[in-house]
Amino acid sequence: MPIIATAGVLSLAQACWHAVVLGIVQGLTEFLPISSTAHLKVVPVLLGWGDPGVAFTAVIQLGSIVAVLAYFRRDLLEVVSGISRAFRHGQWSDPAARLGVAIALGTVPIVLAGLAMKHFVPDYEHSGLRSLTSIAIVSIVMALILAAAELIGSRRRQLQQVTPRDGLLVGLAQALALVPGVSRSGSTLTASLFDGWQRADAARFSFLLGIPAITLAGLVELKDAIAMPANGGLIPMLVGVLTAGIVSWLAIAWLLRFLQRHSTWVFVGYRLVFGVVLLVFFRQLEAGTL
Repeated sequence: MPIIATAGVLSLAQACWHAVVLGIVQGLTEFLPISSTAHLKVVPVLLGWGDPGVAFTAVIQLGSIVAVLAYFRRDLLEVVSGISRAFRHGQWSDPAARLGVAIALGTVPIVLAGLAMKHFVPDYEHSGLRSLTSIAIVSIVMALILAAAELIGSRRRQLQQVTPRDGLLVGLAQALALVPGVSRSGSTLTASLFDGWQRADAARFSFLLGIPAITLAGLVELKDAIAMPANGGLIPMLVGVLTAGIVSWLAIAWLLRFLQRHSTWVFVGYRLVFGVVLLVFFRQLEAGTL
């Protein structure tokens, strides 16, 4: 019994409705450490819509980028000013300049990894990496690693103490998010916790670090996503991006407040349950017992 249904060519109203639902899923999961890619794959499959595809998934993330740009506009302006001062006066020890350098260095690994994946895994969209079984296993493994980071991390460092080394270290973790189920925010948050960051500061750096990577991924896939008839074209795409942007803003604000007072154990538990349910449900579905 096939797991993934084929959505076919949708009417404009259907495509917009799908885009709203997927935009909500994207907005809720992009910045929480639970993997937006996994949920954008699983939710539409459960609803019988089929896999929206890599291109649509990448483009709808642009809404999340608009949200993070708007939310952190003051931080980003300070980073630009810091980099400008550093170039003019050599003030590279300035916290804003160091943050800018860390973001730039942290973006390099995922760009290189993405190019390598396109070269060595040309049929990535239909590869085993995007299978529901793979997503389930990865979700469970990442939950256990996040739990270890929560137990081991000292949670003493703040964002003002960021160094280029931090950018490269967390950037290497971000590159793992090319594997569906890892979670870009989850991998970067986990790496930062292992490195001794406070939870809220780790999340803040994760958001800022994700701006170049997610923007590049969305722009690269934009043309292909619009051309896909199953996604309804440009209008549903814009609806999905707008929805994702609004929900992402709310998710960012909530997570930062949450991590100031709480641990990440709720996300560890969610990822474990998510992975186990996927393994059990879809294996039963494949066996024809559901």
